[in-house]
Amino acid sequence: MTHPHETVDVALGERSYRIEIGNGLLGKSGEWVAPLLTRPKVAVVTDDTVGPLHLGTLRAGLSASGIEMVHHTLPSGEATKCWEYLTETVEWLLEQKVERGDMVVAFGGGVIGDLVGFAAATLRRGVRFVQIPTSLLAQVDSSVGGKTAINSTHGKNLIGAFHQPSLVLADVAVLGTLTERDFLAGYGEVVKYGLLGDAAFFDWLEVNAPILAAGDIDKRIEAVRWSCQMKADIVERDETEKGDRALLNLGHTFGHALEAATGYSDRLLHGEGVAIGCALAFEVSSRLGLCSQEAPSRVRAHLKDMGMKTDVSDIEGNLPDANGLLALMGQDKKVTQGTLNYIMTRGIGDAFVTSDVDSDVVKAVLSDALAS
Repeated sequence: MTHPHETVDVALGERSYRIEIGNGLLGKSGEWVAPLLTRPKVAVVTDDTVGPLHLGTLRAGLSASGIEMVHHTLPSGEATKCWEYLTETVEWLLEQKVERGDMVVAFGGGVIGDLVGFAAATLRRGVRFVQIPTSLLAQVDSSVGGKTAINSTHGKNLIGAFHQPSLVLADVAVLGTLTERDFLAGYGEVVKYGLLGDAAFFDWLEVNAPILAAGDIDKRIEAVRWSCQMKADIVERDETEKGDRALLNLGHTFGHALEAATGYSDRLLHGEGVAIGCALAFEVSSRLGLCSQEAPSRVRAHLKDMGMKTDVSDIEGNLPDANGLLALMGQDKKVTQGTLNYIMTRGIGDAFVTSDVDSDVVKAVLSDALAS
């Protein structure tokens, strides 16, 4: 059976690139990578989960086009996004004699994409890189748009650079090796796109998301295409997040605070925090009279339908109180001149950025969520 192949163009002038989306792209990776190279060699950085599963397929795909591959493997997990592993990666790339005209490949989920992209941004003041995202979250979100970063003890993604990739290869075949939990966490970022800017996409997901979660390849390709197209459109308008791009942070201000509260551990995955954060953002919007009361109910019903974490009470273990969570929200990157910017909503598909949110309402929503 042949599956569709989709291409999304990210139009950023001389930094433009394509996102190739399909089934079985790893085995043909050389076809897309070869035209970008000045010499037939790439340096691949992966992690110890992805490597054993998929590195052989990638090597064969590159080799078919005469491309030699060296690789380095990092530990998997959010804790890898730190100075120690950034240093290790950069020093390894220098040992491999990666030159300015060469290509680095980030082969993994969001952690690898963020860290390797940042390494590429700093190496020799910037070398080109290819994103080959292997998780749903990375395929629809972190691999697209050029945000690269590592974490600080002060918070997530506070040290980084904007550095656009030269190519994104999203092979939905590799999603088949994700655990159900990781797949659904990635789905938290998919549903965010419908909630922030496209009610028709959310309508489509209500019908089709259970089917794609169950393994339908064509529906997976369509969901990745739709998400990437929405992100590309927003990034084209606002590459360095001066305005509209902040919409992509729907659910993230709450989500990042919950991630910080759980120590960036397996208690709460990023996409799970985003999903709960989206539900909270809709609840706050509803209490402020910005959107109908049925909007948050519909959001939570869909998340529950997908078997996802939906409420703060779905997070195991103790959490700070509402004041503690508010303090963590204040650490977010979306703070400007000491004011926290929120992504609120007038309804499904209609999000906007505002700093005019009564923190007492936010506190009340968090208190209720913690008490439930």
